[in-house]
Amino acid sequence: MPRTVLEPRFQVEYLSVLDAEGSLDSALDPGLPPAELKRLYRAMLLGRRLDERMVRLQRQGRIGTFAPIKGQEASQLGSVAVLRPTDWMVPSFRETAAMIWRGWPIEKLLLFFAGHLEGGQPAPDQRDLPITIPVSTQLPHAVGLAYAAQYREDDVIVMAYFGDGATSEGDFHEALNFAGVWHVPVVFVCQNNQWAISVPLKKQTNSKTIAQKALAYGLPGIQVDGNDVLAVYAASREAVARARAGDGPTLIECVTYRLGVHTTADDPTKYRSAEEVAEWERRDPLTRFAAYLKRKRLLDEGLEAAVDEEIAAAVARFEATGVADPLVMFDHVYAELPPDLKAQREALAEGLRSGEPGRREKHEPSPPMRGQRSGKR
Repeated sequence: MPRTVLEPRFQVEYLSVLDAEGSLDSALDPGLPPAELKRLYRAMLLGRRLDERMVRLQRQGRIGTFAPIKGQEASQLGSVAVLRPTDWMVPSFRETAAMIWRGWPIEKLLLFFAGHLEGGQPAPDQRDLPITIPVSTQLPHAVGLAYAAQYREDDVIVMAYFGDGATSEGDFHEALNFAGVWHVPVVFVCQNNQWAISVPLKKQTNSKTIAQKALAYGLPGIQVDGNDVLAVYAASREAVARARAGDGPTLIECVTYRLGVHTTADDPTKYRSAEEVAEWERRDPLTRFAAYLKRKRLLDEGLEAAVDEEIAAAVARFEATGVADPLVMFDHVYAELPPDLKAQREALAEGLRSGEPGRREKHEPSPPMRGQRSGKR
């Protein structure tokens, strides 16, 4: 019996508009007006300068561990810029620039990384989910939001962010499967920065692209130059328009690179070469876009100083808030604290009262909490 071809050979497109020197392919120009180009560049510069300031704040002990965005500004801002305020944005843990674009005050993000509960709380009228630390768990939630919008017949789409490491998690595949089955208005934006902490992409998947993973779930996927803000904008605008027209979800793979550390608790020199980083630095999204705008005479003098002043003012407001109460870490995990956590809370409270929060009494180690493995991971 002869074999029957059920599907023709699939193809995955790659999109780039600006080359590494900032030269434009005019046939692919998304046609943004000068004011929007300048706004995008300012947001990218703000994201970069804030990132650098936050690293210094963390090294000085003024905020805790966080995930820097250096090198990924174009992937975030080229995509988030096409959303309406009424649309939903679902971040992972590295979307600082996108969150600022969506209206999160800088000082509020700093509060989050300093341990303040309110730092992760969106404003009442804000259609964003909070920062998500567990990898890819936000993706089924994003599909749920899109399903709700579809059910209510709201003119709303959902944009969900994640990294290449998230595609190795089951949540990613479950989310794409349900998005395809329900044909919901969601755009998945994968920031493929080449490394899932210390695991390179080639050890995560045998697929040539991440974009092609969408095809198995019946939705389109496209790979774009994630260091080219105009390419990301063009692909995102098309995907959002498809979703809003009722044509279902899209997966956008932004090929970019994490120029800095995975988090401020990481040392990337242990697993990647200086030569690799230098090669990607030559494709820096910020310098590329600046070169393009310079040719168009759209770069404003004094912009860096203005951005630095904005960041300094936000840092001052953040530091005027004071120190977070460490006891709130126990407040929102269980409706009723289990005995082991209750004992820990009481011990910490007593230590804070006595001025010795780090003091521990000698006792037998408690058994692992429910759902927690014993031993090192």
